Amino acid sequence: MEITLERFNEVIEGLEKGEIRVAEKKGGQWVVNKWVKEVILAGFKLGAVTDMSQGQFPFFDKATFPVRQFKAEDGVRIVPGGSSIRRGAYLAPGSIVMPPAYVNVGAYVGEGTMVDSHVTIGSCAQVGKHIHISASTQIGGVLEPAGAMPTIIEDGAFIGGNCGIYEGTIVQEGAVVASGVIITSSTAIFDATTGEFIRRNADGRVVVPRGAVVVSGSKPIIRGGKPLESGVHLYCPVIVKYRDEKTSGSVQLEDLLR
Repeated sequence: MEITLERFNEVIEGLEKGEIRVAEKKGGQWVVNKWVKEVILAGFKLGAVTDMSQGQFPFFDKATFPVRQFKAEDGVRIVPGGSSIRRGAYLAPGSIVMPPAYVNVGAYVGEGTMVDSHVTIGSCAQVGKHIHISASTQIGGVLEPAGAMPTIIEDGAFIGGNCGIYEGTIVQEGAVVASGVIITSSTAIFDATTGEFIRRNADGRVVVPRGAVVVSGSKPIIRGGKPLESGVHLYCPVIVKYRDEKTSGSVQLEDLLR
């Protein structure tokens, strides 16, 4: 069925209100709403490139995807300094965006979540509530293929600075990802508490378990069951423990910031 400009605008408005989501949890499992991404993709064909320049800064983009405009009654804190939230993104009341940051179309950011300086939240990424995404972190986005699941950060997680969470990774509730950790669909996470690697799930996605504390580590290159004599290691995220009161205290945000 052909997607009209009227239908596109209707869906985009639903996304901005949080009434429509690219992906949602049903029966404990995340499900992608393929049709929503199809509508977003149609918007690139429906819009012509237009001049969106502001003052001395020249911008040229599709007319269907301008910068989203907020009002004080939306309850979102967007601190001055150069952040940009694209049309079709949802930011819940109580969320905070520190400058400069960028939130792309189809993304969802839950209540009480802090998007810190130099953070990028990619297209259609789903970020839950009461999360801190620390400075210079990238949460990967995905628009194509339409059926591909976006990156998901569940409620209460903490993402340290200079992290990269990409390619449909799921960070489950309460997990802590320390500064500098990179996770992609080909990343094997080692769980030091069990001595086993966490492989991709049945859908081919990497899942950081609930409450896991993940740091950057390395593993030796193995051939024939033995480490190479060169001593060369490969990067490997490591779960060093699962969240406890001490961990929670070290990553808790001051309520006064909100």
